[in-house]
Amino acid sequence: MSPALMKMWISFASMGFMFISIILIYFSRFKLKGVIKAIVTILAYIFMILAGIIIIFVVFTGPVSE
Repeated sequence: MSPALMKMWISFASMGFMFISIILIYFSRFKLKGVIKAIVTILAYIFMILAGIIIIFVVFTGPVSE
């Protein structure tokens, strides 16, 4: 697999993490209560931070030439 294709899949994983974090934040704010709400919120923000770190990695490693 070429480096450019690998970076594409990594960025798709990051977008997936962002989508998961949005869904988890929605559920924690409107559907859940108590300790479960806090756990889901922490998990959502971990996914969001991880997605941001991955996107920074993809952007700052620059274009890939073959």
